[in-house]
This record gives sequence, structure tokens and C-alpha cells, in this order.
Amino acid sequence: MTLLPVIDPLAEVVSLLQPAPRYTKYVQGAGRWRVQRSRPELAFYCAVLEGSCRLLRDAPGTASEEACIVLHAGDFFLAPALQGFNVASMEDSEDCVLDEDHPPPRLPDGRYHLGPPGLPPQVQLVVGHCVFESPDTPLLLSLLPSLVVVRAHARLATLVQLVGDEYRAERPARDVVLSRLLEVLLIEALRSSADTGAAATPGLLRGLGDVRLAAALRSIHARPAEEWDVARMARAAALSRSSFFERFRREVGLAPMEYLLAWRMALAKRLLLHETVSMAEVAQQVGYSSASTFSVAFSRHVGIPPSAFARQAPA
Repeated sequence: MTLLPVIDPLAEVVSLLQPAPRYTKYVQGAGRWRVQRSRPELAFYCAVLEGSCRLLRDAPGTASEEACIVLHAGDFFLAPALQGFNVASMEDSEDCVLDEDHPPPRLPDGRYHLGPPGLPPQVQLVVGHCVFESPDTPLLLSLLPSLVVVRAHARLATLVQLVGDEYRAERPARDVVLSRLLEVLLIEALRSSADTGAAATPGLLRGLGDVRLAAALRSIHARPAEEWDVARMARAAALSRSSFFERFRREVGLAPMEYLLAWRMALAKRLLLHETVSMAEVAQQVGYSSASTFSVAFSRHVGIPPSAFARQAPA
């Protein structure tokens, strides 16, 4: 009997996103303050070390209990691609708004101060931004929650502090270490969210939280080149074809074959940009019988031929 490799779809998605740091800051707040976050292309994360603050969402359709989330010491939140939200003091702060283009003053010890100067800090935060360098970032982010809130998680706070320490130290191989730490941070946040049942929106976390669908997802990720169809996926999940199709679309947010195609194309892009392999080898690794059939499928999905996409690879 041939043993299949153990594949973790969540780890694969985070790795394929290629997170890279933009900055990590230690921030303290006092009195009334609010910082508006408006750049969805930058993933934002925050760990509350001491005190409390609020996460305010102003997106249309946001439920009242989600519009204002109070965060306490030990809490962590991650916004991989969330538009229109604010981090604010516990007090009303409508007239004390800062945005990302106007950072707060920096103190002599390197921390940043929010609120009126001279007041003793009421909250201590570690905040950071990272970017995703994957050419398939929109697809991959669509599989993840737009907002993850994890309560009383000391391990996440420690990981954020490690990212901050590494960012400031400027030691050899800093970028490599930071990329790995960010991957671990994102995975830990996402799986902690799944463990607490916080994956409210359809996506990969919801799919992996379903035992039957998780079996199919792991099989697809372990053998992306296999001749998959809905019937074979359903067998991997031990479900009928119709039950599997409806359950997969409801929980993951994509039809099964749509997910398979998107995942194959994401893998193909990584191979084309970063690996020294022939077009025929790329085609074989992502489930196509020839370079020509792969080229047609890739061109239809991406909008340009794979050869043109490969020329975008950095020298």
C-alpha cells in the first residue's frame, strides 16, 4: 500500500501567500484616540499586551455585535484584507482620528503614543503590517476570513513580539526569519480561530472544520495532478455526489471543480515564477496531459499564456 504524503491545506495557502513584513510597532494609548485603517492590500495584526481598546467596523451589513469588538489584554486580531475599520480607545474618540498616512508621535524609547501627550498609558499594543507577494493573493485571501479575533492567547502575543524583536534587530538573514515567523503567526491565528468555531464566513477554515470535507481537501492538496472529478472527491469525503457538491460549495464558498482549478493555477504560477522546469513538467504537476492543454486552460483562467506569465519572474 502506498502511503500518501500528509498535506496541510491551510499551511499550503499561507505559504503560497508569501507574507513579507512592512513594519511592526510597539504602541501605547492614553485618553481618547482612534486610528483609521483603510489599506486592504496590507494585512494588519494587533496583540493587546495590557489594558483594553476597541475594534470598530463600519462596513455595510455588519451586525451590531461585530461593529464594536472590545479587546482586552491577551487578545489578538488579524485582518488579512479588511476595509473600513478603526482601532480606538475605550472612550468616544470621533474627533481624535489618525490615519495610516499620519503616524502618531514616536517616544524616545521607540514606542508610539496615541492620544493626548503626557498622560500615563492605559493600553499597550504590538501592531504590524505585512504584504502578500503571491500573484494569486486575491484568490487565496478569498479562502480566509476577513477578520480573525482570538481571545486570551498568550502564544500569539509572544509570536507578535518575536516578529517585532526580529524586525528591529537587523541581524543576518532577517528577511528569511521574518517571513517564517509571519507564516507561523498567520497559521496560529487562523487555526486558533477555527478551534474556537470563529470561522463564520465560507472559506478554507470552514471546509477544514467539516471532517468529511477536510478529507477531500487534504486529498486534493496531496495529489493535485490526479484526474479529479466531483464523484472522486465525493468518495474521498465518503458522501454522495450531490451532498458533497452542495456541502462543499456552502462551506468553502466555491464549487469543487472551481476550487480545484483555482488551486492548480495557483500552483502553476508558483512553478512558472520560481522553479526551473519545462512547460510540460508544469502541466504534468498540475494535472494536464500536455503542455498545450495546460496552456489553453492557463490562458483562459489567467488572461495571458503561461510563457508570458513566466517572463514576469525576477531575474
